[in-house]
Amino acid sequence: MSLHIYDTSTRAIREFVPVEAGRASIYLCGATVQAPPHIGHIRSGVNFDVLRRWLARSGYDVTFCRNVTDIDDKIIRVAAEEGVPWFVVAERNQRAFTWAYDTLGCLPPTVEPRATGHVPEMITLMQRLIDRGHAYASGGDVYFDVRSWADHYGSLSNQKLENMRGAGDTDDESCKHDPRDFALWKGEKPGEPTWPTPWGPGRPGWHLECSAMATKYLGPTFDIHGGGLDLIFPHHENEIAQSQAAGDGFARNWMHNGLVKIGAEKMSKSLGNSLLIPEMVQKVRPVELRYYLAAPHYRSSIEYSEEALREAAAAYQRIEGFVTRAAEVIHDVDADAPLPQAFVDALNDDLGTPQALAVVHEVVREGNVALSRGDKEAVARLLAETQNMLDVLGLDPRSPQWRGTGSDLSPVVDALVAVALEQRKAARARKDYAAADAIRDQLSAAGITVEDTPHGARWELSR
Repeated sequence: MSLHIYDTSTRAIREFVPVEAGRASIYLCGATVQAPPHIGHIRSGVNFDVLRRWLARSGYDVTFCRNVTDIDDKIIRVAAEEGVPWFVVAERNQRAFTWAYDTLGCLPPTVEPRATGHVPEMITLMQRLIDRGHAYASGGDVYFDVRSWADHYGSLSNQKLENMRGAGDTDDESCKHDPRDFALWKGEKPGEPTWPTPWGPGRPGWHLECSAMATKYLGPTFDIHGGGLDLIFPHHENEIAQSQAAGDGFARNWMHNGLVKIGAEKMSKSLGNSLLIPEMVQKVRPVELRYYLAAPHYRSSIEYSEEALREAAAAYQRIEGFVTRAAEVIHDVDADAPLPQAFVDALNDDLGTPQALAVVHEVVREGNVALSRGDKEAVARLLAETQNMLDVLGLDPRSPQWRGTGSDLSPVVDALVAVALEQRKAARARKDYAAADAIRDQLSAAGITVEDTPHGARWELSR
């Protein structure tokens, strides 16, 4: 079976047929950078990173665009509260998001455009809409005329226009022809940043920026638009309206990931229930947090609990344990080994990561049996399958992301621990068990766990 994904706009699972054969284009609504990210934000990044990796593994040349909303009402409000320029808040939090994406193993996007860098494209889009009779300038603002698109508006969120209320994106409803009209451009206000336009100075509306950036980098029609379920209305509904009313085909498929909740509430900064990424990676390792966020199906909600987080960490450690032990026996893994068909079928069925991980765990169980009976041929095959599956999921414990590379101290630590283990081995050989135990205790105090195996001592950082 080829890749099939659930399309929110048709409310059906559809075969993925790209605009251009062999290529896949994805636009993901990224960060609005008024605050640092919690795991609810980064879940979206992890889910769509798995999608991107799977498309690449399936042979597609992937262009992945993830935007940054670096100006909006919330950013301006935070800046005013702190008494700093708006761009200080935006830059600080964008760096926090980038660090979080990198820490959880998300591949860098092909392009990561900022809203404030694309005002010319927004002006062009607004002019196209005005020329077609779908937008109007009023009181320094520019609005999309929802009634001009009445036959189509509401299709994504499955709502009827007569049942909708206004978007509430301006305090001056008198500027609108209809309360349901939404702002494409917000006119100048005291203390706010502005950019010049033919209709007066002001700043972008939230919805306009994504249409302008998506079409600039992916073309007027592209393959997949992604984001959280909470963006379906009004944000994505408004993106479709303004883009298609301007004459663009826009996104062929809409994918929305479920939310992370605490109790019955969606995780949000305003509710004070955020679990920020720096705090989370003190509870579990980054790779274990990635496993926790990737393991549920992307469309399901996650009910956060410390117990579930610990269970996910333990599940990952079982996988990691097999890979580590097997790698001591098998040094070279066949990166071109075929993936198990059940794994392929799981991901092709609407990115079914729960079923895909079930396959990983089954292969790991077989691998542990092969290790116990000393079947090196089977171990080699099962290790290759495991690592290749984990690579697709961004979870391979032997990848540079999780092993540490570059300017870190991993090589130094490796060398120093190797010296200590050689000294311990020598002490055991001369039956000086007190000295051997003392070396082991010193390593343990330093956060290093030593395990004696038939192939010699192995070590890892204590969890």
